[in-house]
Formats: sequence, C-alpha cells, structure tokens
Amino acid sequence: MNPMPESSASIDAHLMELALQQAALSLTLSAPNPRVGCVLADAQGRVLGLGHTQRVGGPHAEVMALRDAQRQGHALQGATAYVTLEPCSHQGRTGPCCEALLAAGIRRVVAAVEDPNPQVRGQGFARLRAAGVDVQVGLGEHPARELNIGFFKRMTHGLPWVRMKLAASLDGKTALLNGNSQWITSPAARRDGHAWRARACALLTGVGTVREDDPQLDVREVHTLRQPLLVVVDSRLETPPQARLFQPTRPVLICAAQPHADRAAALQARGAEVLVQSLKQPKVDLQVLLQELARREINEVHIEAGHLLNGSFIRAGLVDEWLVYLAPRLIGQGRDMAALGPIEQLGQALPLRFEAVDRIGADLRILARPDHGPFA
Repeated sequence: MNPMPESSASIDAHLMELALQQAALSLTLSAPNPRVGCVLADAQGRVLGLGHTQRVGGPHAEVMALRDAQRQGHALQGATAYVTLEPCSHQGRTGPCCEALLAAGIRRVVAAVEDPNPQVRGQGFARLRAAGVDVQVGLGEHPARELNIGFFKRMTHGLPWVRMKLAASLDGKTALLNGNSQWITSPAARRDGHAWRARACALLTGVGTVREDDPQLDVREVHTLRQPLLVVVDSRLETPPQARLFQPTRPVLICAAQPHADRAAALQARGAEVLVQSLKQPKVDLQVLLQELARREINEVHIEAGHLLNGSFIRAGLVDEWLVYLAPRLIGQGRDMAALGPIEQLGQALPLRFEAVDRIGADLRILARPDHGPFA
C-alpha cells in the first residue's frame, strides 16, 4: 500500500488522484457512458475498494468499488467515496449508484464534478445530502472534465467533441504533391495516434481519402476492446465496395447527400449503413451529420481526412481540438493541412492556443484548441 499523506486535505487530494487513475482505465471502455473512477476509503485514508465504469450496460464505478471492498471483506459504514463524477440517482441501464452507496453505509462523498446529463444533473448530490451524507464537489474537476470532454459537450450542446488529427512535416505539409504520405512521422507517433483513435467513439474521413489511400482506419497499434464507428463523408456514394475499410469487426456509416440506389445497395452488401441526408443540397451538411452522431450517443469524433474535408470542417467552425504531429523534416511543395483559402490580414486568422506540446519519438505532438467556444 502506498504511504498516505498526513493532512485531511492531502488525503483527499491523493485519493481523488487515485480515482482519476481509475477513471482513465475506462478511456476506451465505457462509451457512450462517461469515464468514471471511484475509491472507497476509511477515515484514515486507507483504501477499501477501487472501481471504474465498465462497458455500457455493465456496472458503474461506484458499484465496482463496492464489490471490490466486499471481496476484501471491508466494512464500509462511515466510509468516504471519492468519485470523479456525480453518482447517478436514476434507473438507467443499471441501478442508481446513490442508493448503492447509501445502502453500504457511505457517509461522505467527495466528487470532482456535477454530471451534465439532464437526468442526473445535481439530483444525485441532492439525494445523498437528503440522506445525511456530507457531499463535497470540485476537487479534481478539470482533469475529470477533460477525461469526459465529449460527454460534457454532447450533454450540454447536442454535439460530439470533434478532434482533427494531422501528421505533417515541420513546414506543414501532410503529403507530397503526388499524394505520397507514408510515412512522414515516426512509428512512435503512429502508435500514439492509434491510442487517440481508440479513445474516440467514431473515426471520420472523406471519400477522397478512401479512394486515394485505401486506408483501413482502424485501431491496430494499441490494444482495444472495441473498434470505433467509421464514418465516411461521401456526398455521391463513390466509396468503392472493395475498400479495405470494410471489416467484420467494425461498423461503417456512409453519409451521402445524393441518393443512388445501386451504389447504396453495393455498400450495404459490405455491411455498411448508408445515410442519405434529405436536405436537397449537393454536399453533406457537416453540422447535421454531427447532430446525428450525437443522437447516436457519439461523444468524441476523431477526424483523419484530406485537406479539402479538413478545410470544410474548419471553415464551418466545427473543430474543437487539433492533434498535430510534426516531423523534423522539410518537404517544400506539398499538400497543406487544410484547404482554407487566402486571407488578407493576420487578424482574419483563426486564433488557437496550445494546450500541450510533447515529444513523441522523434516528433512533436501539439494539442491545440480555439480561443473561443464552449470549452475555451
């Protein structure tokens, strides 16, 4: 057992950090449910049980921690629960976690953040307080929200969190003029990129990338228990039925703007779902597509597309985050990250801020977000 900090505040901070570590274990597991961790401890800060949210329909973090404590034979009367999200108070796919904590004798709850789900929002805390439980909220709020950034956005804005992944040379080129891009970045960067794919609920690309590169666009470099939904933006249903993206272990959604019965039938025969927007316009409406993905409980969308579709998403103001890998090489003439068109003044440029800059193998990984927006 790790040595415990001495003060009550440092004990709380230490145990919430353990709960956040538990929540991170749900990163590729719990979608569309939030990634939640729970630690049960006695008054001296001794850990009695640990748990994290399981696959959808399975136990939540609090129930897993209660089961862990029970397996070890620990009594929980008067214990404290450290949870990274407000315990649920409603009957969903599983029972209410508030009632499970109360039944176990938990008398104090330290929670990182309120659940944004309208079915829960504040009601879990109210139920616990009504039963005499001491509830404290706010410790670990920022990392808990970051773990669930897509869940928070979907619940508050009806849209998924959109992350655009780019791999480029130091002068910002994603491919040579002839389209060759294998490989600009290092194997370490590619493995790291697959880890980001794995945490997403959906990978999104365009038909141009499918036809030109014939990518698999799955998670291969890291272990995962599920493959994210693959979404192809294909206005005229030009995805080749023989494309490598069709795999028996992964769902594919092809979104079109124009119906074409024969092409749709060929793609459906490969196992794809074909969604034709009935908006009477030549191209897929990206905003409407994201709203549909949110309706399907998609929390995070991970874009790996070409410069044209990238530019369309950026111009529409639909990108929440850029995940950019920069290789230490100069290409010169080549393909840009996004087709944005010229501007006349620097003040017209899209202002971003760097959230993180890290070294991944020989490359740099930059995480950037707009200076505006709901989570700026």
